[in-house]
Amino acid sequence: MMPEGATRTRLCRDCDGFPIVAITTGRPTTDGSRHTATVACRTCDGTGTVHPAHARQVSRV
Repeated sequence: MMPEGATRTRLCRDCDGFPIVAITTGRPTTDGSRHTATVACRTCDGTGTVHPAHARQVSRV
């Protein structure tokens, strides 16, 4: 049971709570591994959650 004052955080609808990802570029490094680029979700700014006011703004677009 949740306490009365607790609020539920809303997951970002674009990243579904996985706000930062690493994408391989395909270029090999000198040790044989691949270069990666880290990218953050633009909707939630890399937090994985949205505030209710922001969620209302996004749904109107």
